[in-house]
Amino acid sequence: MITNALTIDVEDYFQVSAFAPHIDRATWDNCECRVERNVHRILALLEQHNTKATFFTLGWVAQRYPQLVRQIVEGGHELASHGYGHERASDLTQAAFLEDIRSAKAILEDISGSAVVGYRAPSFSIGKSNLWAFDCLAETGHRYSSSIYPIAHDHYGMPDSPRFVHEVRPGLIEVPITTLRAFGRNFPSSGGGYFRLLPYALTRWMLQRVNADDGQAGIFYFHPWEIDTQQPRIEGISAKTRFRHYVNIDRVEARLNQLLTDFRWGRMDHIFLDKPLPHAHAH
Repeated sequence: MITNALTIDVEDYFQVSAFAPHIDRATWDNCECRVERNVHRILALLEQHNTKATFFTLGWVAQRYPQLVRQIVEGGHELASHGYGHERASDLTQAAFLEDIRSAKAILEDISGSAVVGYRAPSFSIGKSNLWAFDCLAETGHRYSSSIYPIAHDHYGMPDSPRFVHEVRPGLIEVPITTLRAFGRNFPSSGGGYFRLLPYALTRWMLQRVNADDGQAGIFYFHPWEIDTQQPRIEGISAKTRFRHYVNIDRVEARLNQLLTDFRWGRMDHIFLDKPLPHAHAH
């Protein structure tokens, strides 16, 4: 049975990229924070299933909830970086990106007392226009990135990128978000909004196909706010954004329970680091 990677992007509901036009980041400190209670619920769920995971955590969150960061590590989970303030890598200059990842890594390491070697760009924002981000990640001592989603999407994606783990710089691998190859294109099959939107049976089938047909570990991701039915509602957003953010939030916890039962899960570093890379297949 293949061990898949379970990943959580630790950010709060008011920090999602789709809300950026509606919530000034200068007001973040005035928002009701819910990330701590939601991560506590996730840690309890993982403990119940005896499962370890990787938590891609914002430096902004870590500074405000240092005890939460320590609890993640004490629970046997991997602490990894999601950058400092949830700014898309594609919106930053190379110098600003370097500063963002350097400060996030230092904050996370100082608080946790453990090395941080993994990084995920907010909104999967590494693509053709900013592949220099990999130079910055290698320079700052990261050993893997999980920042490319090989699909076509209006907010992100690099559909012609390799679907599975590959070396992008000496000593740095990219572990793309999992897709299912069918009908000549890549279909998202690894969590986030699609996990809420699609019937659970379809998510399970797609991940089973990747494990069985491709013989590869899947990477699943979700956010703490996706289990929080009580989060404050954001006013003035478009119907599309509202649907994407809130659809089926009330079903996520039960689905995660099922997912943790149906597959074997582990940490990104344990699954992908210090393993021989598979022969490169573009698709």
